[in-house]
Amino acid sequence: MAMQMIPGGKSAAREARTASGRRAEPATVAFVALFFALSGCGYNEVVERDEDVKGAWGEVQNQYKRRADLIPSLVKVVQGAAKFEQETLKQVVEARASVGGMKVDASTIDDPAKLAQFEAAQAKLSGALSRLLVVAENYPDLKASAAFRDLQAQLEGTENRIAVARGRYIETVAEYNKVVLRFPSSIGAGMRGKKERPTFTGDPANEKPPEINL
Repeated sequence: MAMQMIPGGKSAAREARTASGRRAEPATVAFVALFFALSGCGYNEVVERDEDVKGAWGEVQNQYKRRADLIPSLVKVVQGAAKFEQETLKQVVEARASVGGMKVDASTIDDPAKLAQFEAAQAKLSGALSRLLVVAENYPDLKASAAFRDLQAQLEGTENRIAVARGRYIETVAEYNKVVLRFPSSIGAGMRGKKERPTFTGDPANEKPPEINL
């Protein structure tokens, strides 16, 4: 049996496709407009600078942890020295315990109080270590110990890496804050809920590694 053609069938189909295309056009235009709007407001740049800060912070944590891991061995070696100043040794042990007892997580870099607490604890440990190494100069037998000399060298290298990591972190936070605060990238920052971040405030001179005379 021959099929009957519906009058105007092809025309109706064309009109349906045309109407569908007309409905799709606004959506396409809106998507393209949104893409360029996000690019123009620095949305992607905010993401990139945010990741830079997180990466730099991770390196800071790694280097400080490396230093903390060296201290138990240093304390053990120093304890073997006859009549070594116990108060100096005690300060190092307590400062390390204070650092180890801190809760450091992703929120630390966004919280001025937490970051200041972290920096203060690390500075206290730096000071205690410096005093210990200065006092050690008065103990020839300790200085002559191969184990002590090796730990001294490792600490000096670690302190240098800490200073470099801190410097890079300060730089990345400064770049991040510029993006967050300036227009139009501040719009993109607002869309991601990103705000100005705190940074290290200590005097760079205080981060100098202790001098070591082998």
